[in-house]
Amino acid sequence: MHHDVAIIGAGPVGLCLARALADQSLSVALIERQPAKALAEPAFDGREIALTQASMQQLRTLGVAAHFDDEDISPLQRARIMNGAGEQGLFVDAHMARRQQLGHLVPNQAIRRAAWTAAQAHPDIHLHDGVEVTGTGADHERGWVQLGHSQRVHADLVIAADSRFSETRRARGIGAHMQDFGKTMLVCRMQHEGEHAHTAWEWFDHGQTLALLPLAEHHASIVLTVPDMQAQALLEMDEADFNADMRRRFADRLGAMTLQSSRHAYPLVGTYAHRFVAPRLALVGDAAVGMHPVTAHGFNFGLASVRRLGDSLRQALARGTDLADPTLLARYQHRHRLGTWPLYQVTRGIVGLYTDERAPARAMREGLLRLSQRVTPFRSALAHLLVDDGERGVLGRVGSKGRERLGALLPRRRAVD
Repeated sequence: MHHDVAIIGAGPVGLCLARALADQSLSVALIERQPAKALAEPAFDGREIALTQASMQQLRTLGVAAHFDDEDISPLQRARIMNGAGEQGLFVDAHMARRQQLGHLVPNQAIRRAAWTAAQAHPDIHLHDGVEVTGTGADHERGWVQLGHSQRVHADLVIAADSRFSETRRARGIGAHMQDFGKTMLVCRMQHEGEHAHTAWEWFDHGQTLALLPLAEHHASIVLTVPDMQAQALLEMDEADFNADMRRRFADRLGAMTLQSSRHAYPLVGTYAHRFVAPRLALVGDAAVGMHPVTAHGFNFGLASVRRLGDSLRQALARGTDLADPTLLARYQHRHRLGTWPLYQVTRGIVGLYTDERAPARAMREGLLRLSQRVTPFRSALAHLLVDDGERGVLGRVGSKGRERLGALLPRRRAVD
């Protein structure tokens, strides 16, 4: 069987891409190892996704946001960055970016459910669910995906949307820069006595990193980054002891805390593919760029890859050329690297500096946060970064001086091989 496009992976990015390409009247094969029921009814996984203004608008255009329930969307108005025991830190407000909100928080399973609802209703999307991809390749005329031992799907272009540990990427000989941060992220929802005022926290405490993502008032998603052994102990801890431990970890800044959900843990590994394209192949989402969550742009980058690849395929249709035209795929790669590489490096720098437990590093980051709080243009640049990635990338809108101020806070990193 032949389709215009075959997408491997029906996660949120794969589903959004399927809908975007089907809206261009392309025939899309969507290939997923999970059964359709699991896609339609995704389980709670603890993750809350911070959507920029541009990402939310993109989801509206794709018909995805229309399937969010009102209670799924939480406004994000401010951000607070703290270091150690310091009370001051760095504060960023949406008004610094001339917006009412920095963005929106939506549960990952709500995005998955809404994206599935939007995709499965489109007649040009053909789902192959509950199947294993056992091979993929391409010749001069078409690409192919082998399902099991008997069925083969042919397409002009094959797209890998199968996670940061993409088997498709590896099978096609594309390497990736991978950084195992040596930590585990534990996530859950908690009710807390104090108010959060729709403010996200990023707290680089000694020996741990804590984040608070504000939901309904007095409710938040808690993200704790610790060594794996600590995370496993917290997963096994009884609820009363867990509540007391979290109150202690947050230094009683939120008062009494009560677990409101299941607990989930994820290893922290960042990836950046050496190439985003190959003959009749393109990488999107985490298969191209898998971000550390500290800057909350992982899924936003995934949606940016949907937009940029969709633009390239739209040009191919307008010109009447092959969907896998090497020139257009190269243009997609160039645009997506330009839009992601700077923040990928900034993120690595932030994590490296702000989790360094040596005394000089602690003193340096405390001083940098205090200096940054006093430099209004820097705070405005950071607000723009949080609000919207834009076509020029998340650093494109802040201007050269804003980028210089961001760069001054970070150690230098070498380019991807």
